[in-house]
Amino acid sequence: MKKILVTGSNGQLGRALKKEYANEQNVEFIHTDVAKGDGIFALDITDIDAVLAFVREKNPDVIINCAAHTNVDACEAQWDLAYKINAIGARNLSIAAAKTDAKLIHISTDYVFEGTSPKPLTEFDQTGPISAYGKTKYEGERFVKEFSQKHFILRTAWLYGDGKNFVKTMLKLAETHDTITVVSDQYGSPTSAAELARMVHFLEPTESYGTYHATCEGQCSWADFAKAIFQRAGKTTNVQYVTTEEYNSPAKRPAYSVLDNYMLRLAFGDAFQMADWQDALDEYMKEL
Repeated sequence: MKKILVTGSNGQLGRALKKEYANEQNVEFIHTDVAKGDGIFALDITDIDAVLAFVREKNPDVIINCAAHTNVDACEAQWDLAYKINAIGARNLSIAAAKTDAKLIHISTDYVFEGTSPKPLTEFDQTGPISAYGKTKYEGERFVKEFSQKHFILRTAWLYGDGKNFVKTMLKLAETHDTITVVSDQYGSPTSAAELARMVHFLEPTESYGTYHATCEGQCSWADFAKAIFQRAGKTTNVQYVTTEEYNSPAKRPAYSVLDNYMLRLAFGDAFQMADWQDALDEYMKEL
């Protein structure tokens, strides 16, 4: 029986992984989060002693780190907390994975890039985070590489699933607004948690360790994403395009952080590929 320990089990990816592995007969999941819940152990990944003790007790074959401080704007004012969760937490899990010979699958982000590239970014392009969130997630990547040999780093983007996300925020706003203002000069690849969970499931049994980009195929702006959501939901809400400068968020964001799943194609060819973002959105909206 393979044992898989998941951190951040109450998050969008954590919940998607439960569904993705639902039919696996020979896998035992150990679900954890910062707070104890139904079938979920409490684990503070920022506490090295707690992490080492828990991992040694459970002795998992695989650790999937879905835990993160993902509120991009809040991270600007909460640097210490963001660093503890996004960097130190990743370090602690990496050390524990190395000591127990477990594989580590660590979820990272497109925000490790500066966002000035004119073309989709591969795993070999120069990083350069410009926000506290991006910088702390990048430090988490560095710790994973330093302490865990058997690791996968999966950089994803614009994630939505079962939980608070952009899709649900837009639909909620549409209930009370005829027009919604959305940034039109930031480009990325909306990615469903279900698709990311599929990629985790595909890579997890392999030993093809390394850094992978893990986003749905294709690209759009946040404003275009909002329009696609309203179209599928049958909403007549108008999307007013604004620039990043006009929107004036506390945190800087990459203007262009479209990721190219280059390593996935290089390592596996046609054996696995992520769905187009519009197809993945269709599937998600049907479930909603």
